[in-house]
Amino acid sequence: MTRRRLLGLAALVAALLIAGGAVVTTRLVGHDAPTRAAAPATSPPGSPTPATTTASPTPPPGADLTGPLNLMLVGVDTRVSIPGWEPHADAVLVLHVPAGLGRAYLFSLPRDLVVDIPAFPKARYPGGKTKLTHAMSYGSRVPGDKAHPSTAQGYELLRATVARYTGLRIDAGAVVTFGGFDKLVDTLGGVDLYVDQKVASRHRRPDGTMRPLAGSGYTGPQMVYQKGDRHLTGWQALDYARQRYTAGGDYTRQRHQQQLIRALARKLLDQGTARDPQRVEQVVAALGRTLVYVGGGRKLIDFAYALGGMPADRITLVGLPGTGVGSGGAYRGEQLQPLGRDFLTALRGGRVDAFLSAHPSLRVKT
Repeated sequence: MTRRRLLGLAALVAALLIAGGAVVTTRLVGHDAPTRAAAPATSPPGSPTPATTTASPTPPPGADLTGPLNLMLVGVDTRVSIPGWEPHADAVLVLHVPAGLGRAYLFSLPRDLVVDIPAFPKARYPGGKTKLTHAMSYGSRVPGDKAHPSTAQGYELLRATVARYTGLRIDAGAVVTFGGFDKLVDTLGGVDLYVDQKVASRHRRPDGTMRPLAGSGYTGPQMVYQKGDRHLTGWQALDYARQRYTAGGDYTRQRHQQQLIRALARKLLDQGTARDPQRVEQVVAALGRTLVYVGGGRKLIDFAYALGGMPADRITLVGLPGTGVGSGGAYRGEQLQPLGRDFLTALRGGRVDAFLSAHPSLRVKT
């Protein structure tokens, strides 16, 4: 099988958690037969008629989740053909849902963001200041078993790192690998997306086959995504949202990944997937082992049900501006600009709507 770099597309998870919430709950709780009271035993003549007992309604999954919630969605760069390859966080997105669960804000953290990664005894990592992407790989190390890194364990350290940096409690989240992502999009019939700038693929030819590596780079004809409304197949959606060697670099890639999240959520809603359990089964089958869910003691169904009624147009995409960090002329990574850090402060303080109204440039256009 051709070796491929993985795109971190947490888009998939966000779309399923939000738009697919009602779908999952319909499948799990919507088809149970109604509880019927047992027929009373025959009473002797003249005995008082016993009162009819009705069963108390069972609360839906996640009924106690009222917000605020913070879900961390991670796409990992992993090379499945290399034994012992440690997963790297290729995309880190946080979905903040305020109290009431009626709207949400999605923002990305740069993969090269320079952060303090805390010590992590499980992986014998002493802690240090380095790029955010490495938190996943350092945390995934299993002492004595180098050949089998743990993605769930890597997520644990990444979650602690993001919580420390943002000041937000991370309630749950998921890790998505490449695996069946393109198959999933194809299962949904493709996705409609507005391509906001011309993007040439480094990795794919126009027919979808991989461009060969020659020396230090790829060669041959390139797939080009022209600006405008486009219908993308699975491999095209995956490829388009991977590209960071384009105008705007990784910040453009973050924006495109967020736009794809919205497009996937809208696709699920427009298809009425939430009312079709058979379609849910197809989506879940397409996911296969490409999804690792980490719930902090809560089941996926709890969050899915709690967020299942949120329409796609209530998800606000937020782009946090950043800049490169250097030391002695060498590139060390990225840092958020003051406006980006101020957004996190407003988010923690429950003032995000007022802040975005004062700084509309942070809203990502869809």
